[in-house]
Amino acid sequence: MGSFKLSMLVSLLPFLLFALADAGTGEELSTYIVHVQHQDENHVFGTADDRKTWYKSFLPEDGHGRLLHAYHHVASGFAARLTRRELDAITAMPGFVAAVPNVFYKVQTTHTPRFLGLDTPLGGRNVTVGSGDGVIIGVLDTGVFPNHPSFSGAGMPPPPAKWKGRCDFNGSACNNKLIGAQSFISADPSPRAPPTDEVGHGTHTTSTTAGAVVPGAQVLDQGSGNASGMAPRAHVAMYKVCAGEGCASVDILAGIDAAVSDGCDVISMSLGGPPFPFFQDSIAIGTFAAAEKGIFVSMAAGNSGPIPTSLSNEAPWMLTVAASTMDRLILAQVILGNGSSFDGESVFQPNSTAVVALAYAGASSTPGAQFCGNGSLDGFDVKGKIVLCVRGGGVGRVDKGAEVLRAGGAGMIMTNQLLDGYSTLADAHVLPASHVSYTAGAEIMTYINSTTNPTAQIAFKGTVLGTSPAPAITSFSSRGPSTQNPGILKPDITGPGVSVLAAWPSQVGPPRFDLRPTYNIISGTSMSTPHLAGIAALIKSKHPDWSPAAIKSAIMTTADVNDRSGTPILNEQHQTADLFAVGAGHVNPEKAMDPGLIYDIAPAEYIGYLCGMYTDKEVSVIARSPVNCSAVPNISQSQLNYPSIAVTFPANRSELAPVVVKRTAKLVGESPAEYQAVIEVPAGSSVNVTVTPSVLWFSEASPTQNFLVLVFSWATEASPAPVQASIRWVSDKHTVRSPISISYTPR
Repeated sequence: MGSFKLSMLVSLLPFLLFALADAGTGEELSTYIVHVQHQDENHVFGTADDRKTWYKSFLPEDGHGRLLHAYHHVASGFAARLTRRELDAITAMPGFVAAVPNVFYKVQTTHTPRFLGLDTPLGGRNVTVGSGDGVIIGVLDTGVFPNHPSFSGAGMPPPPAKWKGRCDFNGSACNNKLIGAQSFISADPSPRAPPTDEVGHGTHTTSTTAGAVVPGAQVLDQGSGNASGMAPRAHVAMYKVCAGEGCASVDILAGIDAAVSDGCDVISMSLGGPPFPFFQDSIAIGTFAAAEKGIFVSMAAGNSGPIPTSLSNEAPWMLTVAASTMDRLILAQVILGNGSSFDGESVFQPNSTAVVALAYAGASSTPGAQFCGNGSLDGFDVKGKIVLCVRGGGVGRVDKGAEVLRAGGAGMIMTNQLLDGYSTLADAHVLPASHVSYTAGAEIMTYINSTTNPTAQIAFKGTVLGTSPAPAITSFSSRGPSTQNPGILKPDITGPGVSVLAAWPSQVGPPRFDLRPTYNIISGTSMSTPHLAGIAALIKSKHPDWSPAAIKSAIMTTADVNDRSGTPILNEQHQTADLFAVGAGHVNPEKAMDPGLIYDIAPAEYIGYLCGMYTDKEVSVIARSPVNCSAVPNISQSQLNYPSIAVTFPANRSELAPVVVKRTAKLVGESPAEYQAVIEVPAGSSVNVTVTPSVLWFSEASPTQNFLVLVFSWATEASPAPVQASIRWVSDKHTVRSPISISYTPR
């Protein structure tokens, strides 16, 4: 693999986030997911083959090989390659409901267990959180490298008897840790192709969820320690749905279908794309069925931040995970000729550079040279110099250094643009380098412009723990509000997603890796998602009867809103992160094991919620059976029994009536218990929040209690910024917190 291609995979793969529709015209063959429902609502297929035969009846007689996937558990329908004319014919057939074009999505730790409180200061496991025994996590990703020690079955018990999956690797690659592995790449004609990870992403995410404990993990001698997944005693199964960088929706749906059938308890998907209405979103459709069957789903919020409304995966039945930092810095310090110094990051930690000349790439006459793209430094004298490059511009971070190296540079300083603020990342650069903040970069530019012969050096200080602020929301983490359901506050939670160390296939790289079992440090909501999937497995192991909604509630209502120093969690600008960045807060696994109260949601309530948004036909696609919304109690978005609350007031309204939100809390802690409401509203805001009743009494005879949240606002003319409030239910032993977002519609 060439160095350019390799560095592109390492630096870009976890960060790219988009989808492309494959809808052909005329006689071209294009791929569709075709949703169908039997006209006899009471019809039951005897076998999976019977269902598949019925699906084939929709295809043309000469359509051999057109059927790509037959869905059995998470969708009533199939994926097939069809011409436009053939699709038109199918739409007229009895039982046809809808057809959706194929969509291509892109994919989106030694220290994190300790940072999250899963390990004790002495290095042992925190017994209060457990290890995920008996839980099966299904990971949908780019495949897995099965021979890595993170997937050792040593000391692992056999999987639960409910496991029905299979392993498509040859020999004994699967074991009691990696219990299953299948490939669902419809573009691959070979049957049962091994789900080998060719890019590293799937190996990294899988080991993060439930990798075994491996001593001596490191990347280029940095981040050294014991590597471990969040739930090291849980079982994992890989469902390869991504070929290289692309993940087809027809394959993703097939992977979810198999994970449900095989007996997974948790699904982790570090995938995403632009938002679609849920009835056109195959991931939303598949995960709805999974949640309905009791499977917890962790999904990436996306890497398109800090732009507002940039979220992926917004459905309320999935946990939408943002990305934040941990208290670890792999330090590469920039020292200028005037004595000023700036902390930056780089995984590659060679000997410190000598003091050499410093040049700004943007001084080149080549347009866009400041981003150090391929060939942009041709004709510009950087030989033996440290070159200041600007982050972004469509050029991968590692690729910028490759261009500086090609042009003869001695090192690189990569500075953020204003949008990225203080968010820096540790990468395996190809030359001495340091990634610095926007503020640092601005001061470095000032020095260059004010000095006739600017000089600099990069001093490498190794891995530093206990840095601050931590956690902080990173700039790339996508932001709300949700476009598909603004009445649900998204993202839900944040977890470690910056410079995460986890397993990596030795044959993939990055540069200078030898053939020992390797690890890599990469960043993205791809990395935070499996952290939360593993934590959900810990909760599921301790509370096997809890629903996915109950587990989500436990995670969200116990989240930390302050960082390790006790101040509110900051964003990339070192300002207090808002709810659309941080969600309910930063996950606290130990508290989530014992939340005190939960907000549960039954599958039927999701149908009522969907009926408040879509037509009967559209809801039927998601529900996999006919739905008559007039016969279903409709639930508005803000009234769904969600752990967070989002309300919206119309601008220029003539009445000052409050918005009233109902919630139902269920006791899962000690009984009897008394909880008192504590309301937090920013001083000087134009809102007031009250709760009735203000005290909740729980007992074995009355384990659930209802309450109303009344939100008042006297802003009537303009559309002020959203107000962030919260309600905390406090007992002697527990605090159960729900964030409240109060927004205003535009004029």
